[in-house]
Amino acid sequence: MSLDAWRKTLDSLRQDGLLRSLKTITGAQQDHVSLDGMEVLLLCSNNYLGLADHPHLIEAQCRAAREYGTGSGASRLVSGSMGPHSELENRLAQFKGTESALLFNAGYAANTGILQGLMGPDDIIFSDSLNHASIIDGCRLSRAKTLVYPHGDLDALESMMVREAPHRRGQWVIVTDGVFSMDGDLAPLPGLVTLKQRYDALLMVDDAHGTGVLGENGKGTAEFLGCLADVDLHMGTLGKALGGFGAFVAGPEILMQYLINRARSFVFSTSLPPGVVAAGTAALDIVESEEGRRRRQRLLALRKQFVENLANTCSVDVHGVTPIIPIITEKPEVTMDASAWLQTQGVFVQGIRPPTVPEGRCRLRVTLMATHQTDHLLRAADLIREVLNL
Repeated sequence: MSLDAWRKTLDSLRQDGLLRSLKTITGAQQDHVSLDGMEVLLLCSNNYLGLADHPHLIEAQCRAAREYGTGSGASRLVSGSMGPHSELENRLAQFKGTESALLFNAGYAANTGILQGLMGPDDIIFSDSLNHASIIDGCRLSRAKTLVYPHGDLDALESMMVREAPHRRGQWVIVTDGVFSMDGDLAPLPGLVTLKQRYDALLMVDDAHGTGVLGENGKGTAEFLGCLADVDLHMGTLGKALGGFGAFVAGPEILMQYLINRARSFVFSTSLPPGVVAAGTAALDIVESEEGRRRRQRLLALRKQFVENLANTCSVDVHGVTPIIPIITEKPEVTMDASAWLQTQGVFVQGIRPPTVPEGRCRLRVTLMATHQTDHLLRAADLIREVLNL
């Protein structure tokens, strides 16, 4: 077997500045980590609330591992449905204000499983053009007709719905990120609620980057925008602001039962280890506590300070509310050279290139954590301006 074709493709990616490789850090996902033997400021983790090494989560995970063991042994439909799974699902349903919730092994597994499980050839999915790749793949797996509307464009979406209405045969679902992971902007959820009600559709929100971060109680983008009860399917992850691993969907009991029977990524996967699940419950304890509120407030204050230090020379959104801050660099070579130089200066921020973002929209994607320190962030902002000649 010849490997030349794959080698040529990798060589081509390298020449175009698009080749990706792994970087291994030492230690927990804290504000500073060790990378290649050098201490660096971590500015590319989704550990937004800084919970990934929180003592409460660590103790909960260890306690559950001692009681239940390190693995679940099977899928949920065989023998892998254990006490911690049911406890966390009940908590997540209460947290999102829904009848029920269902755990998945990752955000990718959740989005592909939900859309594949609920939708079929007679149905239509209306999907935002900047939705996460897992949503795109879920649309493909569902075999439903998928119509992609321009990012956040409610008028264009409604025009599509009007055009399709006379020929409707099955279910409709509007699916969108709550917080878009590369730009950090929010979906126009109140407008999407209006359209889903007007055209008898479901509304599914992937709130992987909003859950725990946004809203008075950390319940996510829909709470922040005042429409939590109007979203039909709340998808979220445990591996970002909640500091652990796994994902979930919360919604009507009948749809959760349907997914238990139809979502292939749920049916055919060994369930999450009980310790990981227990850590998710512990994370919710913090998110819903006064400590969680303080961490969200600090995260927003840090964002304001960091962005204001860039705003005069860089096109960043000073009015944003999420810890995702894209600094557009346009070209892959410029992006990766800047990322490499920043690392030599003790700042670890990843460059994002196609196909993750469109051509010409390469960027340094800065993400903040509630555990960052103001002086460290201001120094990083100065270095970013320096390397990009801003």
